[in-house]
Amino acid sequence: MDTAEYQHFAWLARSFGRTDYLPLTPTDLEALAEAGSYVDKYPGTHLFREGQDADAAFVVQRGEVELYRTRAAGKRVVGRVRPGAVIGDIAMFQGRPYISSAKAVGPVRAFRLERRRLIPVLIEHPVIAMRWLVAGLSQLEATQQRVIRLMHRTVREQVAEVLLDEADDYGEIHLSQGSLADLLGASRQSVNEALAGMREVETIETGYRMIRVLDRERLANVAGRVD
Repeated sequence: MDTAEYQHFAWLARSFGRTDYLPLTPTDLEALAEAGSYVDKYPGTHLFREGQDADAAFVVQRGEVELYRTRAAGKRVVGRVRPGAVIGDIAMFQGRPYISSAKAVGPVRAFRLERRRLIPVLIEHPVIAMRWLVAGLSQLEATQQRVIRLMHRTVREQVAEVLLDEADDYGEIHLSQGSLADLLGASRQSVNEALAGMREVETIETGYRMIRVLDRERLANVAGRVD
């Protein structure tokens, strides 16, 4: 096994649940790797679109992917995912169309697992199936915890919470204020007012489609994470 192949298998192993839970054997990893292939997407192009037949799931290896749904009022962003996230698998397993679109924010590389090739692998390799289940439940739990944290809170507190969650290692959030409002289901005016208040006390700074956190501790206080 060469270095590139080993790195590929190691990345797949990390992407499906806890690495200390039911370790994947080399045979498991080879079977999983053979169920798909890499796809590269330029900014603005799609991994899949809402309403298309869900014939594959994707594991994001590099870059960010925006998930959105289209309604009469326009596009509504429902989330952003980063490396390690598995997307499209629920619709794929249900045999239903994708319920949202997945668009590359910047350059994206993902591993595309085809349903017709993946299902036999899961049947023949129960450890992979269990690890997939654990990974899916972990993502669901994280989503539920986020919803709970945002319930019964002011727009200002919700904005602060999302900024903390979405900030990268440099404290940057590459979301427009409109996308942030869509994520929260709040009006753009209320989100803009919340951001303006944080900007005035130098907790954040804003630019074109980007927000930068300047003071994480103060932002955590706004979000109610610190007493």
